[in-house]
Amino acid sequence: MASADRGPDFGVYIHWPFCLSKCPYCDFNSHVRHAAIDEARFARAFAGEIAATAARVPGRTVSTIFFGGGTPSLMQPATVATILDAVARHWTVAPDVEVTLEANPTSVEATRFRGFRAAGVNRVSLGVQALDDAALKQLGRQHSADEALAAVAVARANFERYSFDLIYARPGQTPEAWAAELTRALAQAGEHLSLYQLTIEQDTPFAALHKAGKLITPNEDLARTLYDTTQEVCSAAGLPAYEISNHARPGTECRHNLVYWRGHEYAGIGPGAHGRLDIAGERRATATERRPEAWLMRVEALGHGVVTDETLSHVEIADEFLMMGLRLAEGIDPARYEQLAGRPIDERRIAILREEGAVEVTPEGRLRVTQSGFPVLDAVVADLAA
Repeated sequence: MASADRGPDFGVYIHWPFCLSKCPYCDFNSHVRHAAIDEARFARAFAGEIAATAARVPGRTVSTIFFGGGTPSLMQPATVATILDAVARHWTVAPDVEVTLEANPTSVEATRFRGFRAAGVNRVSLGVQALDDAALKQLGRQHSADEALAAVAVARANFERYSFDLIYARPGQTPEAWAAELTRALAQAGEHLSLYQLTIEQDTPFAALHKAGKLITPNEDLARTLYDTTQEVCSAAGLPAYEISNHARPGTECRHNLVYWRGHEYAGIGPGAHGRLDIAGERRATATERRPEAWLMRVEALGHGVVTDETLSHVEIADEFLMMGLRLAEGIDPARYEQLAGRPIDERRIAILREEGAVEVTPEGRLRVTQSGFPVLDAVVADLAA
């Protein structure tokens, strides 16, 4: 939560773009390199881009830092330390800063995790994806279910806060099998789980298989049943959804992700990273060069890798606030939307969606999507933004 005395949280996202292999469902900016990566050179470039960004938005207090990827756990702990030192050199870091690092179960070694902790990481997020060996193979993962749980145990031993991801609505998955897998996961989960429905992303190997009829995903009704099963099992275990795909014990939500969903400010550092920065009364959308080596050369030549730097209009800012904020169980404050958009949300549209049971207004006046509205969230947002 943003504390009252320091204002909204400010986040820093660090993108490490390298993976050992590319998963067939993944459309993230991730790259496989067979030659050794010059980590010291990349670390200097990250520090340079941090310095350039801080010069544009000085005086911020960083409350969350997130190493995403790619596979950040392939980095040497010394590289992580260099990047965190650069953040601390150019901004104030909050005493209770949340520093999350994404890890793959295949790159989890206890010694490396101790190194990450010593560098300043205090939360890890593990890409487990399934606790079923056949499903892991189908998802192109390099680990077994047992290896995944061993990695979770290493995370638990080294960090007070950890989370892991699972993918459901997989080919051939039944609600009963998913409930059993999820129950097993919750026994190991601690405070936080990210649970994503498998989506077929364009230009991925899964998209080609799906198009050819070789990959059959659950139909709409079954996907809905799997979603409902997810909510029931997690709520019963004390980890309700605080966002459409994220579950946590109350008070242990991922603060970095809340920065995005609450429409706060964040810096995007590294290849293909996006940012939202408030400069001279304007909200600017930034994005960096996606290709790692091209980003590296750009930073070395110009001091930063930014290739997109646009001022968002009031309508764009308000629409983004609506789209991100309605993903949260807490919903949004309609007054903040009106302040951003220069106009209120159409009351008639809210009334129709309330009648349909897709949204509700809380006693405090917040607008939020209901449990039955979440599976059609995109349609709800489109309706309200129109």
